[in-house]
Amino acid sequence: MSNDSPNPVIAPQLALSGIGHGFFTREGGVSTGLYRGLNTGIGSNDDPRHVMENRARVARYFGLPPQGLATLYQIHSPDAVILAGPIAGERPKADGMATATPGIVLGVQTADCGPVLFADADAGVVGACHAGWKGATGGVMESTVEAMEQLGATRAGIRAVLGPTISGRSYEVGPEFSERLIALDPGNTRWLAPSQNPGHAMFDLPGYIVNRLRSAGIEAASTGQCTYEDEARFFSYRRTTHRKEADYGRQISAICLTA
Repeated sequence: MSNDSPNPVIAPQLALSGIGHGFFTREGGVSTGLYRGLNTGIGSNDDPRHVMENRARVARYFGLPPQGLATLYQIHSPDAVILAGPIAGERPKADGMATATPGIVLGVQTADCGPVLFADADAGVVGACHAGWKGATGGVMESTVEAMEQLGATRAGIRAVLGPTISGRSYEVGPEFSERLIALDPGNTRWLAPSQNPGHAMFDLPGYIVNRLRSAGIEAASTGQCTYEDEARFFSYRRTTHRKEADYGRQISAICLTA
């Protein structure tokens, strides 16, 4: 795997003029062991040299130097920022971002949470956000759309795609979570299915994310892969937790303006 090139999942909905994107898998990286493959997680305990090389490979995929890849200090928040250039110094603490500047790759890192990439090709604006259940229910997708609108994008022009995410088949939640979700909107019961464990439920995070985007007036789709089930291609925090492993890697999903 270390000699391969990154081989991201490409969404046809984002195959637009002037836009480059990819939902990167574990393929094409130099990390080993628990982090085997393209681990881009600065917060992991992987060899920092491996992480930096993996991130450089992602930037090179877009024809850019390593400093062209912009990632945030993700905190499961509803906050989004606008980037006018590469990030210098400390990474902003936020979970969504937008730019109208070519040559900046917006990257979000996940290991079960939902990576959402956005593009308005006509306006020349792209965005990306990290949508776990906290961010998704808190409004991170809407905040990212609003940041894009500040740069000239329109809801009619924005396309959004959710990349590899833990599926409802693999995402069991406890009664407190279900109660919180239903308190936000009684209609959210549609995203909960019975679990084999009494009092628990299976949560369809991808379905919730795509529906919420569409409810906000955004054309939205999903690539459909489950990070928990496909160990060969994706890192998974929950899989690592179930196995009581010491740590886990992060895959990256990225988008940029090419012209």
